[in-house]
Amino acid sequence: MENAVEIANRFELKELELNSLLEITQAINENVPEASLYKIYNFTLRANLSLNKLLLIVREEGHWVCKVQFGVANEYNEVIPDQSIAQKNTILHKTDLADTPFDEFETAIPVFHKENLLAVVYLGGIAEQDHPKHIENHLNFIQALTNITMVAIENKKMARERLEKEVYEKEMEIAQKVQQLLFPKFLPEQDNFNIAAHYSPHSTVGGDYYDWHEISDTEKMVCIADVSGKGVPAALLMSNFQASLRTLLRKTTDLSEIVNDLNYQVFQSASGENFITFFIAIIDLEKKRLKYVNAGHNPPYLIQNKITHDLNDGTLVLGAFPELPFLKIGEVALESEQTLFLYTDGLTEAFNVNEEEFGPERLRLFLTHQAESNPKDLVERVLDSVDDFVGDRPFSDDITLLACTFNA
Repeated sequence: MENAVEIANRFELKELELNSLLEITQAINENVPEASLYKIYNFTLRANLSLNKLLLIVREEGHWVCKVQFGVANEYNEVIPDQSIAQKNTILHKTDLADTPFDEFETAIPVFHKENLLAVVYLGGIAEQDHPKHIENHLNFIQALTNITMVAIENKKMARERLEKEVYEKEMEIAQKVQQLLFPKFLPEQDNFNIAAHYSPHSTVGGDYYDWHEISDTEKMVCIADVSGKGVPAALLMSNFQASLRTLLRKTTDLSEIVNDLNYQVFQSASGENFITFFIAIIDLEKKRLKYVNAGHNPPYLIQNKITHDLNDGTLVLGAFPELPFLKIGEVALESEQTLFLYTDGLTEAFNVNEEEFGPERLRLFLTHQAESNPKDLVERVLDSVDDFVGDRPFSDDITLLACTFNA
């Protein structure tokens, strides 16, 4: 029989436990940070119960992390609980913990949420209580407090993930709209100057860009670019890049000046953290010449009389250095008719199921055999060829193609 003092102590402890549960519930309702919830949890157990040891380990992104501890002898970050805890879904005692990394404890209480093991709280000192009923009451309280705390934290995490997902999707929507505005609204289909292009992003928003610009009746500009990075930052960087290019073309056709200015502006905008591979060509139909700069981009191909030329002359990628260390302007004499084919590395770096790369040589050979195709047919046939090559394997990057035929 319990005496009056024991009964009073028991009810006093029960009142403390209820107040503790109310306190943690109020903190949850007030949306306090996770770190504060762990502090309240720690203080509550240490203040209300005579524990020698306490350890709370939590599963976060596939790893076990120690969140609360006192009185423990060992380090428990990345230590995995015994599988029997997840299987039994019951409180474990000293004999269950023998021969495990947690054998310094007497009791282990698993915490589940929708059948997923979220956390385990390990205890020492509970068995030293005077009355078995007190031990049972303590364990029930600790289990309830831990479940409330961990489920609240898990719900906060899920809510945060949902919010992050919504923000990400909104950012992708904005970036996609920005990117679509960069592409030319129409492509020329003139007798002496004809362009066809294709863009397919690997994800919602890619980093590719192509453009053309009529400088005069006899001078045309075509270009292609690929920005490092994805999402809104990459889209905004490319948007600034396009605006800068269009502004420069209104005042000069000097490729050295254009490329150096673009490099400086990309470096200033991205602080050297992002860069752009870029190819630009100015086609002068009257003077029958093509001048170009290749800034670290995949070499485009110029096909003349079924001979394919690589357009390699140029410089480094734009934005990597405040000043370009070298720059060579390429120049090619034009013939009566030729095709210029621009692409990004998503095309040549496409792999099939046998881990074979489509590669630039395969593309060169294909283009040589298709030299007489009009731009639209050429783009479609290249896409069919790479689709047949990769088979069921998905593409790992954006693919952008631009074919341009012109007569000098």
